[in-house]
Amino acid sequence: MRDRERARSRAQELVGRMTLEEKASQLRYDAPAIPRLGIPAYNWWNEGLHGVARAGVATSFPQAIGMAAAFDKELLHKVGEVIAVEGRAKYNTYSSLGDRDIYKGLTYWSPNVNIFRDPRWGRGHETYGEDPYLTGELGKAYVQGLQGDGEYLAAAACAKHFAVHSGPEALRHEFDANVSKKDLYETYLPAFEKLVKEAEVEAVMGAYNRTNGEPCCGSEMLMKDILRGEWGFQGHYVSDCWAIRDFHTKHMVTNSAEESAALALHCGCDVNCGITYLHLLKAYQDGLVTEEEITEAAVRLFTTRFLLGLFDNTPYNYIGFDKLECREHQDVADRATAESIVLLKNNGILPLDKKGLKTIGVIGPNANSRVALIGNYHGTSSRYITILEGIQDAVDEQTRVYYSEGCHLFRDKVEATSCGRDRISEAIQVARNSEVVILCLGLDETMEGEEGDTGNSYASGDKIDLLLPKPQRELLEAVIQVGKPVIVVNMTGSAMDLRYADQHAAAVIQAWYPGARGGRVIAELLFGELPFSGRLPVTFYRCTEDLPDFEDYSMKGRTYRYFDGEVLYPFGYGLSCQEVELKGISFGAKNVREEEMQADLSNGMDLLVTVQNKSEMTAYEVIQVYCRELDSELAPLRARLCAFERVKLEPAKEQKIMVHVEADAFLVVDEEGRRKKDGKRIQISVGFGQPDNRTKELTGKESCTFVVERLDASLDKSNCCSFV
Repeated sequence: MRDRERARSRAQELVGRMTLEEKASQLRYDAPAIPRLGIPAYNWWNEGLHGVARAGVATSFPQAIGMAAAFDKELLHKVGEVIAVEGRAKYNTYSSLGDRDIYKGLTYWSPNVNIFRDPRWGRGHETYGEDPYLTGELGKAYVQGLQGDGEYLAAAACAKHFAVHSGPEALRHEFDANVSKKDLYETYLPAFEKLVKEAEVEAVMGAYNRTNGEPCCGSEMLMKDILRGEWGFQGHYVSDCWAIRDFHTKHMVTNSAEESAALALHCGCDVNCGITYLHLLKAYQDGLVTEEEITEAAVRLFTTRFLLGLFDNTPYNYIGFDKLECREHQDVADRATAESIVLLKNNGILPLDKKGLKTIGVIGPNANSRVALIGNYHGTSSRYITILEGIQDAVDEQTRVYYSEGCHLFRDKVEATSCGRDRISEAIQVARNSEVVILCLGLDETMEGEEGDTGNSYASGDKIDLLLPKPQRELLEAVIQVGKPVIVVNMTGSAMDLRYADQHAAAVIQAWYPGARGGRVIAELLFGELPFSGRLPVTFYRCTEDLPDFEDYSMKGRTYRYFDGEVLYPFGYGLSCQEVELKGISFGAKNVREEEMQADLSNGMDLLVTVQNKSEMTAYEVIQVYCRELDSELAPLRARLCAFERVKLEPAKEQKIMVHVEADAFLVVDEEGRRKKDGKRIQISVGFGQPDNRTKELTGKESCTFVVERLDASLDKSNCCSFV
């Protein structure tokens, strides 16, 4: 178990020997060496959303939104472990050569646990989706895997971007996200709270925008009152990059760089990603900050460095370069890809019988695209396998695989000198000559991503609507009209308007950005060598006209919990090619029936769920539990996810799975942001998706729903499972 007090004591002793100038210098993200004290330079900036990023070769995992679709806590923990090992391998190698550059440290500015409240947000694919509970559980697992549970931190995780941050990207440096206390505590803060309190995340990064008038990297409410006050956060706080400069250049809450530096430091921002803290000494001279404030920030940072063992001989020091992209880690990446892919529609065409196919057409701008595999904040892979390559490698020599790019990703032509639509004829001919067509559409990081990091300059990385680019819509219609069975593979990090594909294609697959070698795994899924098992961590709406204004941060009308309309594909939805049946649920000593029960829920609820795999192939299923307070006006509009378990089911076998629902699931949030009991009756639904009509329509399966009447916690628990 890590000894934070000992690490802090060592940090205090070391910082106590520094001059004021030296202490201030250590608050920069690119902290310089202090040779007289034996302190090497350290760069705090590193990235690891889905693999060690921006520092050469590393194992490439699906983008975060794809891993969220796995609904698999154990997987996220394992991914965190792999990233920590590979990060140590890089750090050990680079630092031994005196290379302490950016992206080569052990402080990872990951995970992104912002809520993906609007599908237009370009950075949404960095997150774990739209649900606070799912985001918190997956983020917690990732942090625990990344940081490890030994005497030293394997790596230091960072929960970002605190808080109330999800676009628009074009306005983020000046935007004020106004939010009610209810939405703040019910939607935007729970994942951060879980990572701080339960995962003991070592760092928190502030957002660019303001929240209710205060810049997030200089907010008394967020940083002092909530983070360190209510939650007791002990780690360090880092600004988003150049966010402190925005205080006086964009938000206009201060008048100078010195005032901005002072505001951030006063609120507890320890590391400045940017250059504004170069003005700290002038701020000190002007009486805007105290030496004690500078000292405390330095102590927090060196506490982290001591917890990482950067001044000690630790077991992590012996992790070698051979761990990078090793077979064991590649297996984890393949597993993550397989679990992430969501089957949205299947008229029976899948799985394909590759031995029975003589011709296959592979068409589309993302069919042979390496960029579409990797998402943003990515590392480098020593090998990339596109969907085209995966299919070519999977079939034997007797099967002909035809290929056409079909169209440019977003321009009206591939060749600059052509008249436009210059690959449509080829695509039609490929379709005519094929027994089945795999049509690979979507976006990539140049179309959706972060402001400043994208070629999508007109929207700063966001989407203006949910439509595929016009050339792709034209390609889709042209290929469908040929009349051959078409399997649409959509590679995006967000929800799209897939109504035409849903209506006309034989199958529709959401592949996200599946990782550098994702094409091989997708081929295995298409040919039935692996089972489809991903579930949507976001709602796929029909169009943006159904949504509130992008700049409106109220949750009304947003996400599955508050959207009052018909969706295309619901949160939690995904099809399988295997038949899995929910056989029964036991609560305590009783089998759940469609009756009301009474229970003491002060310690949560344990449900024993029986499921049966009725197919002859191993299946994976996600048991999902939703709850809603029937008597409370404070409850969200729809039942909300309160527990989930991913399970592996052997062929033709029945299995019992224990699912625990935490006590907090039975609380609501009032208008002041307080969690409380409200009302007696709670509706519980257990199944393989939401307890909504659209999920039932798409899957043909209905959740088992029952009502529990809350008993006072002081009652004898022997009565807790009695039927009314």
